[in-house]
Amino acid sequence: MRVYGLTGGIASGKSLVADRLSQLGAVIVDADLLARAAVESGSVGLAAIEAEFGPGVLTATGDLDRAALGALIFADSSARERLNAIVHPEVRRLGELQIAAAAADEPDAIVIYDIPLLVEAGPARRAPFDGVIVVTADVRERVRRMVDDRGMTEQDALARIAAQATDDERLAIATHHIDNAGSPAHTLNQIDRLWRELSA
Repeated sequence: MRVYGLTGGIASGKSLVADRLSQLGAVIVDADLLARAAVESGSVGLAAIEAEFGPGVLTATGDLDRAALGALIFADSSARERLNAIVHPEVRRLGELQIAAAAADEPDAIVIYDIPLLVEAGPARRAPFDGVIVVTADVRERVRRMVDDRGMTEQDALARIAAQATDDERLAIATHHIDNAGSPAHTLNQIDRLWRELSA
């Protein structure tokens, strides 16, 4: 079994890459989905968040109140670090369980671990991967996608991009690069070529 990290900035096209690799036979582990599972109602992660930040971060039904928690951590880097110290280990644990399940099902599996903030997580987080796939797209195109597809303002889109690692920082750790600035057909051809390389 081989495990590759997949990363890229917001609206760069990671989902397109992950979806195509899944169609071709890869097992996809999605860190965003794991992060949601880590804090779902009744989870150890949610209980730890409530213990750390108080009942004000829960809705009336006991679910995580993302807006309330977001308001707390947005303005307070210490609170954000405390939240990350709760959520990140749980996401890692859940990811390791999915990877172990993939290995048990198919010892020769190719696992793609989609982690949007892989660069920001630091070298220790990248260590277990056989390689890192970085997806890039022109900033203007990414802004257009966020405005048109997600209903963001241009200012909000640019702020989100600025809050993440740069493409140069991502490319510095890349073993594979998908340039998603061209046509969908061009991107799909790159993904198919990458799959042939990974599965050889």
